[in-house]
Amino acid sequence: MKPLQHPLRERTLADWPLAVKSILGFWLFYALTVVLRAFLGRDPQTVLENKALTIGVGIALTFAIYLSLARLTRGASLRRRAVIATASSIAAAAAMAAILLYADRYQDKPQDEVHYVSLEGYRITELGNSERIERDGHPPLVITWPDVNALEPYTQFRIATDSVVAWLFFFMAWSAYYLAMQAQGQALNAQRRAAEAETAAQTAQLRALRYQVNPHFLFNTLNSLSSLVMTGRNDRAEAMLLALSTFFRSSLSLDPAADISLAQEIDLQRLYLEIEMTRFPDRLKVEIDVPEELESARLPALILQPIVENAIKYGVSKTRQKMLVQIKAENLGNRRMAITVTNRLLNGRKNALPAATHEGTGLGLTNVTERLETRFGTKAQCRSGPTAEGGYKVTLTMPVEGNA
Repeated sequence: MKPLQHPLRERTLADWPLAVKSILGFWLFYALTVVLRAFLGRDPQTVLENKALTIGVGIALTFAIYLSLARLTRGASLRRRAVIATASSIAAAAAMAAILLYADRYQDKPQDEVHYVSLEGYRITELGNSERIERDGHPPLVITWPDVNALEPYTQFRIATDSVVAWLFFFMAWSAYYLAMQAQGQALNAQRRAAEAETAAQTAQLRALRYQVNPHFLFNTLNSLSSLVMTGRNDRAEAMLLALSTFFRSSLSLDPAADISLAQEIDLQRLYLEIEMTRFPDRLKVEIDVPEELESARLPALILQPIVENAIKYGVSKTRQKMLVQIKAENLGNRRMAITVTNRLLNGRKNALPAATHEGTGLGLTNVTERLETRFGTKAQCRSGPTAEGGYKVTLTMPVEGNA
């Protein structure tokens, strides 16, 4: 069994990779400057050995600052994080200065020789912690500087204070960088969570709207089936039951929040129209025209279902004459398409059909419009109205997404 991790550690040290990279990056830059400076002198080995302690202690103290920030600022405001970062940096700088001053007595001094002439004409040679002063007509004067630990306490304090100030700027620089990266990470996480929440809300709305379609369709189809049974047309009722079974097996297997291709959507509408043609064999004619280049375009599943139902309910069922229900897709260019569902009488009479209404369950075009808006936003539209031929037309325009 995999051991459980401590939950507090997971929360407080979750950004340790960022901390490790930034700490090592800062001190690597410092090490590069040390190496360049060391090889400008004549004793780089001693310089590098002495600075190795500085770098090691510095890395350890910077990690200590990170731990204090990670454990003491979880959920804190930026002001509180800045105060803790400043206090931790001051403590780290003081510790750095104290450790280096203590270690100074045990470290060798670089044996670099530096020669120069003073304004008074003295020739001065610096070697390690000693100076040799030569004057014309006088014997050389050698001065040996005492170790820091041998100086007066006040002098040691001033040297330590200068060291603290120098290292404070370094630790504060890393703390500021870390807090900036932490703030940026929190902002990005907040944006990601907001995007995920918006996506989840959109998916939930799509599912809710899609689930409205199934009972709406089932309500109308069962009414049609009941009419066939009550009028004794059992053979047609049996054919409708088979078609209904096929339709639901195909449609209910789809993810309610997923898109399908236009070809799949048309196939589902063919199944539904087969059911209605069983009910109205002498009054319903169907035409479907979908260009091949649009067959792979993606759109919400069953988006055409309420429109086709209305074309039947407020068209075919309202007249005894032959009626055409037409589904047509058109490529508008600029990766946009239009899908039109039209019903009209085939005898050429005008104004013969009543305008579609929102009777019954109150869904229909409202459902279609909401699903389009949820899926495509302002990039999609649903327009509807009576035609000059006396029928009714609904046109959906939307972006062409997918491989179309």
